[in-house]
Amino acid sequence: MSDQKKRILPKILLTLLILIAALVCFIFFNGSKNMKAMNQTLDSGMETISKYAKVTPVDPGEYKEIKMYGLMKFDVSQYDISDLGNLSVMKVNMGFMQMVSYVITPYKKGMPLLSMDFMYIMGNRKAYAEFYDLVPDTSTEEYKQVIDKIREFEGRFSDLDDLQTEPAWYDELMTVVLHKQTKSANDSRVEEMFCDAIRTYMEAAEGLEELSDEEKAEKLEITQKYCNDLVEKGGVSTDVFKKQLGEEKTKDFFDKVFFGTERYR
Repeated sequence: MSDQKKRILPKILLTLLILIAALVCFIFFNGSKNMKAMNQTLDSGMETISKYAKVTPVDPGEYKEIKMYGLMKFDVSQYDISDLGNLSVMKVNMGFMQMVSYVITPYKKGMPLLSMDFMYIMGNRKAYAEFYDLVPDTSTEEYKQVIDKIREFEGRFSDLDDLQTEPAWYDELMTVVLHKQTKSANDSRVEEMFCDAIRTYMEAAEGLEELSDEEKAEKLEITQKYCNDLVEKGGVSTDVFKKQLGEEKTKDFFDKVFFGTERYR
């Protein structure tokens, strides 16, 4: 190696180290900022739901922390919502990406299942709110009124850009769907969307009578079928769990914690 190359090589290595250090600092800074925004949004959401019902923590047992790929760690919380059903909250921080999943699975009233995913990817945001018609009859006047109230929520966020998603087998189960994308400058709007979805949902539930034991059993079985189909047919998030935990363990997690079907039998 020539003397000139020997002099240049350390400079190149130093430049690479500086660039790597700058990238790490950039990711860490954005990750910390995103975690703060995500936790603030989640705290506001929990405060919102607590205004409408008693929310009691449930021990998720072995699923309190789920590790995948050595780098991905899911922190899982589970709750019982009085007079309604199961709430699961799952957070993950991967440095460059943070995410919270918030799922309300109703068993005591004729409400749709509410699933929300909020992703913080550097300066970008993705916000999903999906309402699944896991009820025996979507054509009843009572259920139509519930959906009409939820559609009001859908319209309040038409200013946010729509996000295109790949078709999935469970699309036919959803009446109201919001898939939005935005930037970190609009974090307050993302927080508003999260809380407004919960508020609208809980206000719609307030106007319903509790189901009879027979109706509860029927709704539970409809929900269980959805959970079983999700594990069998897959989904974007479900496939990640199946690959890492296996199909049997994923189903156990879904039944005990994520959707809580086992708790309401």
